[in-house]
Amino acid sequence: MTAQHEGVTELTGMEAPVLGPTGRPLRVFPQPESLRSHGPARIIALCNQKGGVGKTTTAINLGASLAEYGRKVLAIDFDPQGALTAGLGVPSHDVTTIYDLLLGSVKDVSSAIVETATPNLHVIPANIDLSAAEVHLVNEVAREQILARVIRQVSDRYDVILIDCQPSLGLLTVNALTAAHGVLIPLECEYFALRGVALLVETVEKVRDRLNPAIQLDGILATMYDSRTLHSREVLERVVDAFGDSVLETVIGRTVKFPDASVAGAPLNVFAPDHAAAEAYRSVARELIFRGAVA
Repeated sequence: MTAQHEGVTELTGMEAPVLGPTGRPLRVFPQPESLRSHGPARIIALCNQKGGVGKTTTAINLGASLAEYGRKVLAIDFDPQGALTAGLGVPSHDVTTIYDLLLGSVKDVSSAIVETATPNLHVIPANIDLSAAEVHLVNEVAREQILARVIRQVSDRYDVILIDCQPSLGLLTVNALTAAHGVLIPLECEYFALRGVALLVETVEKVRDRLNPAIQLDGILATMYDSRTLHSREVLERVVDAFGDSVLETVIGRTVKFPDASVAGAPLNVFAPDHAAAEAYRSVARELIFRGAVA
């Protein structure tokens, strides 16, 4: 049976609601309405100082899912590893990158924007050159706000701008947090990933106090969840206990389809559109729209 509450379909049993992995009643978020106009963009930084938690995978597949729902999306690769760029099948050499824009060697942001094979999804690429950015920017005036000035040129053209941060809490990540309206934290359902979340939230609070009063936590997204293991279930339970409704109800399961799609240079909703993981990221997009984190 189903019950309707505020536009959300709640799946229920005859006597008790069906609980999702987060321990809350399982809900199906509604299809978002089409937008009549585009922009200005809501800027979301995807951050976690621990690597390998599904951050870039989330940036790629959330961006593609939002684009599928008619949102104009710009993904900014802000990691010197360039995984977002490669994962979207975009060349990273002999092109204008975010590094060129940060240093001011290229002034026109539009010249760095590359259209992907997914309609409505564009990307500003990055490569290993970005690893030198912190050294070059450290003596700049208002060095924490350089990315914000870059984004300001094109924010009116997009509905959502996703910044895929590198796995650290250095100057580049602080730039992303200073430019962003919200933060989305992908969190692997594993103990060592859990340990660093409190430090990241503390960093976000410092940025809010000193640089960007408007920034807020859009959500914590549990990734690489395996319901068959007690460890995954316990970690997710602890995250929900600690952060409550900040934890998204949608959970991303572990699957080999993600690396397969990365090799193909395509988001999952293109590589395997009917796979459960592709639908999970569509659900993340719908949930963020339902929460008001995205228009």
